[in-house]
Amino acid sequence: MTTPSPAAAEAANATFHDPLAEGFPPSVQGRLLFWIAVVFSAFQIATAAHLIDMPSQVVRAVHVGFLMLLGFPLLALAKGAAPSIRLLAWGLAAAGVAVAFYQWWEYVPLLMRAGDPLPRDIAFGTLAIALTFAAAWAMMGPALPLIAGMFLAYCLFGQHLPAPLDHRGYDYAQVIDHMGFGTEGIYGVPTYVSSSYIFLFILFGAFLEKAGMIKLFTDVSLGLVGHRMGGAAKVAVLSSGLMGTISGSGVANVVTTGQFTIPLMKRFGYRPAFAGGVEATASMGGQIMPPVMGAVAFIMAETLGVEYVEVVKAALIPAILYFAAAFWMVHLEAGRMNLRGLTAAELPSPRKALREGWHLILPLAVLVWLLFSGYTPLFAGTVGLGLTVMLILGASVALGLPAGTIRYIFWIGLGLIAAAFLKFGIHIVALAVAALVVANIFVAGGRKTLADVRDALADGARTALPVGIACALVGIIIGTMTLTGAANTFGQFIVGVGEKSLFLSLILTMITCIVLGMGIPTIPNYIITSSIAGPALLELGVPLIVSHMFVFYFGILADLTPPVALACFAAAPIAKERGLTISLNAVKIAAAGFVIPFMAVYTPALMLQDGGPLASEIGYIPAVAYIVLKAVLAIGLWGAAVIGWLGHRLAVWERVLAMVAAAALIAALPASDLAGFVLCAAFAALMWRARGARPA
Repeated sequence: MTTPSPAAAEAANATFHDPLAEGFPPSVQGRLLFWIAVVFSAFQIATAAHLIDMPSQVVRAVHVGFLMLLGFPLLALAKGAAPSIRLLAWGLAAAGVAVAFYQWWEYVPLLMRAGDPLPRDIAFGTLAIALTFAAAWAMMGPALPLIAGMFLAYCLFGQHLPAPLDHRGYDYAQVIDHMGFGTEGIYGVPTYVSSSYIFLFILFGAFLEKAGMIKLFTDVSLGLVGHRMGGAAKVAVLSSGLMGTISGSGVANVVTTGQFTIPLMKRFGYRPAFAGGVEATASMGGQIMPPVMGAVAFIMAETLGVEYVEVVKAALIPAILYFAAAFWMVHLEAGRMNLRGLTAAELPSPRKALREGWHLILPLAVLVWLLFSGYTPLFAGTVGLGLTVMLILGASVALGLPAGTIRYIFWIGLGLIAAAFLKFGIHIVALAVAALVVANIFVAGGRKTLADVRDALADGARTALPVGIACALVGIIIGTMTLTGAANTFGQFIVGVGEKSLFLSLILTMITCIVLGMGIPTIPNYIITSSIAGPALLELGVPLIVSHMFVFYFGILADLTPPVALACFAAAPIAKERGLTISLNAVKIAAAGFVIPFMAVYTPALMLQDGGPLASEIGYIPAVAYIVLKAVLAIGLWGAAVIGWLGHRLAVWERVLAMVAAAALIAALPASDLAGFVLCAAFAALMWRARGARPA
C-alpha cells in the first residue's frame, strides 16, 4: 500500500469533515433513518441481553445488514448527494438487507452444504463482499478497501507469485464460500466483536454522554487542575482521559470533548496547533486507559484466553505514564509561554460536581466490578448499559415525587431491583426499564427523558457504523490468512529478522502497525496486526500480552502520526489549524507512547509481566520499581528537550544533553543505563545551578 504524500494529506485535511457526525438530517428520509438506527440499537441490546436468542451466525449477518441499511442512505443524505445517488444508496441498502435475509433464511441449509455452494450461494456471497467493500470505501476512504483488496487478490491469484509468497491456489467458488459465508470471512471474529462488545460499549458511552458524563468529567477536571499553570490544557488531558474510559473511539472523543477543550486552550494562550495536538493525544490515549480501553481489553482477553484483569494489569502502568507525559508536556509549554491558571471565579467546584453527578459513576463502577469479578464483558456491558438507562429514567420519575422520604424510598427500591440481577439475571433489569418507560409517559418532563433515551439509541448506532463496516471488511484479511497461511509467511520474515536483531524486528512491526493504522479504526487494526505480528514476537521471546500490547499501542499512535493522523484531522476544524502541524505537535506530546512499548519488550516488568533479564537478576518487584523510575526520568528529560524550557529557556546544548540522557535511559543495556543516570545527574546539576543563579 502506498501512503499519501504530505501534500495530498494536507489537501485532504483542508476538507476533512465527517458527514456522519452531523446526525440525522431533518427530512422524511432523515427521520426514517433515525428510526432504523433506533431499531438497530434495540436489536443489538435484545440479542446481547438474550431477550432474543438467535444463532451467532444469524446475529452477525443481521448486524451487517443493518450497517448496510443505515450506512449507505445516511451517508448519501448527509453529503447532500443528488437524487439519483440517493436512490442508488437505497438500492445498495436493500441489497444488504437481502443478503442478511438470505443468510438467516438459509442458515441450516448453508451449514449442510458448507464447502459445496450452490450457484445462488456464490451470487449472494459475491454481493455481500462487494457491498462490504463499497460501504467501507464510502465511509472511510480507499485505505482499508485497498489493503483488503490486495489480500483478496492474493487469495485468487497468489499461486502465481514466486516462493515463498505463493500458495497452492483456490478457485473462485472456494474463495467466495470462505469469505461470504461461515465464520472466517466478513462474518468472522471481527464482526462478532463488533456485533457484541463494540456496539454495546459505544451505546454505553452514548447513554452516559446523554446523562451528562462529559459535563461531570469536565467540571471535575476544571476544579482540580484549572487553577494550575497551564490549567486549560491539563483539563483537556484529564477530561479526555476520563472520557476515554467509556468511549469506544478516540476520534469521536476528539470531536466531543474537543469542542470544549480546544477553544478553552486557545483562549488561555496556547498555540492552535499545540491545543489540537493535546486533545488528539489525550483522546487517543483514552483507548489505552482501563477499564474499557476502546473495547480492545475484552477482545484481547478473549483472543489470548486470559482473564480480563490480566489485560488491565498489563495496561495500567503504561497508561499512567502516557498521561503523565502529556501532563508534563503541557506544563512545560505553559511555563515557556508563561500561561498561568484560570481564576477561581471561572472554575466550577469539583465537590459540587461530584455531589450532583456522583450517581453517573455508578454504572461505570458496576461495570468495572463485574469485569474484575470474572463476568463476561458481554454480560457486564449489558448490565452497565441497563443501569445507565435505569438512572436516566429513574431520575426523571424521582423528580415527580415529593422530596424527602418518598424519594429516598424510590431510589432504595430501584437500587434493590438493580442488585437483583445477580440473583435473577438480566431479565429483572429489563422489566425495571420497561416499567420506568411507562412511568415516564405520565410524569412531567418524562417524555423529554424518553426522547433523550431514544436519541442515545440512534446516536450509538450512527457512531458504530464506521467501526462495524471496518470490522466486516477486516474479516476478508483474516479470512485470507486462515485460508492461505499468509500470516505464517510474514511472521517467519519477522522472526528471521529478529534472530539477527530483535530491535529491527520491533521496528518492522511498528512500521507495519502504523501503516495499517492509517485510515483504519484502532480495533480492526489491532485484530489484523495481532494476528500477523503477535505470534512472531512471541516466537522471539516477547511475552504474550506484551507482544499484543506492542501492536495495540502503535495501532493507536497511527492516528497521531503523519501523514494521515485521523485524530489530528478531526481536531483541525475545531482548532482552525493545519492537520499536519497538529500532527507534529501530537507526536511530540505523545512521545511516551512511542517508547513505552519498546521498554516493555526488553523489560516486561513495565507491564507487570514476569520474564526479562532484569527481573531474573534483581527480582520482580525491584525490576518494576527500576523500570518505572527509568521511564519517568526519560519522560521528564524528553519533555524538557522538546519544549526547551525547565524553569528557564534551555540552550540548544542543554536540550541535546537532555535528549541524549533520555535516549540512554530508554535502551535496556547496563552500560546505557549507567550513562543515562550519569547524564541525568549532570543535567539536574545544571538546572539546579541555573535556578540558583536566577533572581527571585
